Amino acid sequence: MTTPTTVTPAAQATLDRLNKPSQLKGGGLGALDGGDFLKLLTTQLTFQDPLEPTDNEAMLAQMAQFSALAATTQSGATLEEISTKLDRLIAAQEAALLPAKPQT
Repeated sequence: MTTPTTVTPAAQATLDRLNKPSQLKGGGLGALDGGDFLKLLTTQLTFQDPLEPTDNEAMLAQMAQFSALAATTQSGATLEEISTKLDRLIAAQEAALLPAKPQT
């Protein structure tokens, strides 16, 4: 027989926030950080069955997915910076190629 699990208000608030659909630009990837991952991990560990703990491979897979997500987010930010710098460089080159206006 299983007994119902009681959830503390703080844990419920964390679960509600993590389960809420993302409404952020860019898929919401930039809003996640290491703190969010730790909250999710500790919440999972809090509610796991001690007689049937989560498989180590599953935990490692989650950690690998989060690392890949963080790397992808960082790559996107770096590419955005490169794009901005290239746009400025092209604008500067175009301005340099324009003929100078004669002074009167």
